[in-house]
Amino acid sequence: FPSDGGDAELELSAVRHQPEGLERLLARTKFTKKELQSLYRGFKSECPSGLVDEETFKLIYSQFFPQGDASTYAHFLFDAFDADHNGALCFQDFVIGLSVLLRGTVHQKLKWAFNLYDINKDGYITKEEMLEIMKSIYDMMGRCTHPTLQDSAPAEHVELFFQKMDRNGDGVVTFEEFLETCQKDEDIMSSMQIFENMI
Repeated sequence: FPSDGGDAELELSAVRHQPEGLERLLARTKFTKKELQSLYRGFKSECPSGLVDEETFKLIYSQFFPQGDASTYAHFLFDAFDADHNGALCFQDFVIGLSVLLRGTVHQKLKWAFNLYDINKDGYITKEEMLEIMKSIYDMMGRCTHPTLQDSAPAEHVELFFQKMDRNGDGVVTFEEFLETCQKDEDIMSSMQIFENMI
């Protein structure tokens, strides 16, 4: 029966999308076995194929921010989760990113945030990149912020952030500069906490 061959192939591809061995994920994340199992169940019920493409990710994410347009921020977030940049999130990508954001050290969280801001992944954050991310956050928050934010707010925000971070004034922020500034600056550290609330 030719259909048997098809079924066998389907099973094989399903196996390929299985998460890494539980033991390896236990070693690479700060979740317990129980937590990993319940995260996996949730992931599989939302994504039966075991993979999330960017469109699905945007749909899921936009449900949390009905008052704004979350699609651009979700795009940047998707890129930050998609560690191997293959255009789809598997359970492993998702759970490793989540572990850093929820249970990681300050250094790990800041590394993750830096990677989010570094849109082209060249190891530097430019003012333009920072502005893109800021605008996407303001868009996502929508008009629900009180008082209503001016359109110039993201640019002003970035100007202040960037001046603080670009310590040698060369027009780009390295991870070292980012790390040093964030750890010394209470305001920035508290605004980093918003990442945890946005995930």
